[in-house]
Amino acid sequence: MRTASIKRKTEETNVEVELNLDGVGTHDISTKVKFFDHMLATFSRHGFFDLVVRAEGDLSHHIMEDTGIVLGEAFKKAIGGGKVESEKREKTMRFGYAIIPMDESIARCAVDIGSIGGEGRSYTVFEADFGKERVEDINTENIPHFINSFATHASFTIHVYARGENEHHKIEAIFKALGIALDKATRIEERK
Repeated sequence: MRTASIKRKTEETNVEVELNLDGVGTHDISTKVKFFDHMLATFSRHGFFDLVVRAEGDLSHHIMEDTGIVLGEAFKKAIGGGKVESEKREKTMRFGYAIIPMDESIARCAVDIGSIGGEGRSYTVFEADFGKERVEDINTENIPHFINSFATHASFTIHVYARGENEHHKIEAIFKALGIALDKATRIEERK
């Protein structure tokens, strides 16, 4: 099974992530940031990743950033990152995409997980204008920051494009699209 368990403790946060890429979407999330918990649960459910996240810290910005870091490291490890060649990494699909509507909002996400184990290239494109600085209990600027932290530490390329009028719907569509795109990209292809 492709699993990983990663812990990170700093002066600002304490984050633990357990990931099973070959799961069914079960999740147990507690970050002390309710809307972020909801988004990570949505990501897990639609990506069919079993995910446990325990995070606490001084500020929601630090919690979201460090959760992105640890989740990225967990994906890299579960897929078979690092310099040692891995059959589980070589047989992954590599690319994935999703276009997800949620009422009046729509999000598109495309991912390339192919750079893990190589030069460690990562890249993030995030194009979604938010009309409000806050949604529920988070600052909207933390959404692209989380995705960039995740992509950087997973060594993934992630493109996200979203539009809509309701910020909650827009962000939820983004997390669903990211989960579905990563589910496709991490699937094992026996023809490879």
